[in-house]
Amino acid sequence: METSLYLPVKTFLEQAGYTVKGEVGGCDLVGLSDGDPSVVVICELKLSFNLELILQAVDRASIADEVWIAACISTKGRGRESDKRYRDLCRRLGFGMLGVADNGTVSVIVGSVTPMPRTNPKRRSRLMREHQKRKGDPVIGGSTRTPQMTAYRQQALGCAAALKAGPLRMAEVRAQVPEAGKILQGNVYGWFERVERGVYALTPAGLEALSRWLFEAGTGAEIAPICG
Repeated sequence: METSLYLPVKTFLEQAGYTVKGEVGGCDLVGLSDGDPSVVVICELKLSFNLELILQAVDRASIADEVWIAACISTKGRGRESDKRYRDLCRRLGFGMLGVADNGTVSVIVGSVTPMPRTNPKRRSRLMREHQKRKGDPVIGGSTRTPQMTAYRQQALGCAAALKAGPLRMAEVRAQVPEAGKILQGNVYGWFERVERGVYALTPAGLEALSRWLFEAGTGAEIAPICG
């Protein structure tokens, strides 16, 4: 699975000076530099280098300063990483190529060309906000078939945790979650109910969600073998 590539590539980008988080705005990995303005780097993962990986990188180019693609290196030397045409295409597009060996070693096959032209500043800003507001790195990059722990969901769970013991006034919840007003009133997930003016309680769906997400966060994610 692509998730097996996440930690090696995350480590590689962190060593290059980026703060990296997985599955932000649909991107497998997003890294931000500490500078002002911050440099946005995106990396997409696949088990092998193919056309779909190039197409994903093309889509990300409008919101990133630097784009990388990463895949397992073929043990038989028959992968696209050995195809000069594929490498030349990445060079022409300005995309970097990272090869991940079975032991997790990451090697640079093609260097990324920076800076890249940005054509969608609103989408780029939205991506940066989500990265900056998300606490920690709760999602393994490459995870596409499970609900994502977004910054909004993290704050909604914070509200649910505050209400677990019983109803509270919105101001009391806001003391723990600054955006509680918007979250409680919007009630996107159906976790909250207003019991009286300015007072909210947790619904059965909210209690179930709180138990589920806290359990998953507590158990952590099992990392599959690299390129296995």
